[in-house]
Amino acid sequence: QVQLMESGGGSVQDGGSLRLSCKASARTFNMLTMGWVRQVAGKERERLASISFNGVNTHYADFVKGRFTISRDNAKNMVYLQMNNLKPEDTAVYYCAARFRGDAEYASWGQGTQVTVSS
Repeated sequence: QVQLMESGGGSVQDGGSLRLSCKASARTFNMLTMGWVRQVAGKERERLASISFNGVNTHYADFVKGRFTISRDNAKNMVYLQMNNLKPEDTAVYYCAARFRGDAEYASWGQGTQVTVSS
């Protein structure tokens, strides 16, 4: 079981930036595909971005391309989400998630961190 802990959420104004961090407690971190997912209350979760075990490959949802950047530091068991040009519709709880290579679904989730963007 991989334990994940997010940090870095908060409140910003329209157009602002935030950097989310996720610490993973897993000796197998460098074998995991990591991702960020968000959820608005009452709505389904949205996958935002993912990064391969070695950081070489990244994927983004169309609605965050050019604004969000996912990265990882395997030496520190950390994954990050840099979010720029935030919009009010980005307001949600943001989750860090992990899955093993080849798995389609995320198996481990963090507790989530709230991001609020005001207009």
